[in-house]
Order: sequence, then structure tokens, then C-alpha cells
Amino acid sequence: MAFNNLDTLYRQVIMDHYKNPRNKGSLADGSLTVDMNNPTCGDRIHLTMKVEDGKVTDAKFEGEGCSISMASASMMTQTIIGQNVEQAMKLSQIFSEMIQGNDYELDDSVDLGDIEALQGVSKFPARIKCATLAWKAMEKGLAEQK
Repeated sequence: MAFNNLDTLYRQVIMDHYKNPRNKGSLADGSLTVDMNNPTCGDRIHLTMKVEDGKVTDAKFEGEGCSISMASASMMTQTIIGQNVEQAMKLSQIFSEMIQGNDYELDDSVDLGDIEALQGVSKFPARIKCATLAWKAMEKGLAEQK
């Protein structure tokens, strides 16, 4: 597939997650709650997650922000549900490397799915914080849960 076609496809995936966010909302009692914001641009997220027996069994988010920030939150929740905590943290590290334009390694246990659509953000340093906000919230929540 030509680069322009791939770029267009990635934009469509991002806009789909922005306009039709997955896992939007919040979870009731017993869930981890993290509120974070990006003071530079005003993006904010309220992330709730359920972790049972070392596994992320559910995750939801609410917030306001640009298409990159909200699409990333949608993709992140979709990706971590069903993962054990260690795998979710590994995915976050891989995402961080990818979004900064660094080399990253994938093994058979890693499926980035729609997240790959955000790799082009690495060309826009001012947008990296937008893309990583939900992931930083997830890392904070899982670290505090331990």
C-alpha cells in the first residue's frame, strides 16, 4: 500500500475512535480511578479500571480533548482490557517508544491493533503529550494499585 493510502487509512482509524469512542463512560465502585490533564493544551481524562487477579478486566474513560487524545484513550482502553497488568505496562512502554519515533520490539504476545494508527504523531512533537495522556493515566493507576 502506498504511503498516502496508509496515511489516509490511519487518519480514518483515528477519526473513527474520536467520533465513536470505545469504552466511554465510567465504572462503579471498586475500580481504580485516575484523573489527569495536559495543562499545555487542556486535554483531560478521567480513567477508571477494574483489576482482578492481576488482570485488567474493564476500563472506561471520560474526558475532553483533541482528536488525538480522545482517540488514543479509546484505543488504549480497547487494548488493555483482558491483559494482565504486566502486559498492559509493556504495551504502554511500546506505545511510548513508537509515539516518540524510537525503535521498538514486538513479539508474538503483542498486538498493537488500531494503536499503530497513532505512529505518525511522532512527526509532531507538540502532539505527543496528547497521545500519551491516557497511557500515563493507565500507568499511574496500575502502579498505585500495586
